[in-house]
Amino acid sequence: MKLFDEFRSFIQRGNVIDMGVGIIIGASFQKIVNTLVNNVLMPPIGMLVGGADFSDLSIVLKKATDGSPAVTLDYGLFINSLIDFLIIALSVFLLIKVVNTLYRNKPVEKNLKLCPECCLEIPKKAKKCGHCASSL
Repeated sequence: MKLFDEFRSFIQRGNVIDMGVGIIIGASFQKIVNTLVNNVLMPPIGMLVGGADFSDLSIVLKKATDGSPAVTLDYGLFINSLIDFLIIALSVFLLIKVVNTLYRNKPVEKNLKLCPECCLEIPKKAKKCGHCASSL
């Protein structure tokens, strides 16, 4: 029974729930980025490089025979995945940059003052310094 209680306590912690929400949102974000890459970005890029679709690019290592399919090195799919990764990385970078900017511009009000005797920070409403015990 103790193991079950510990497990329940672990699951109910905020970090685990936040991680689960982050994974779900990340999976949804991946679908959006895949759609953006495959349907919006790749067609113009393919036109710029001669009308080729990257997903079709491959090198045939062994031709197909009657009983076995061809063995190919599909480097075009790798290029698509690389572009997906770069777009996701750029999106996350920009998101974190915006969040950091929002938090950085928020003024932090300090409720502290310096003790005239020991020059350490103490609460503004303090009547006695907690460091040197001088009366204020």
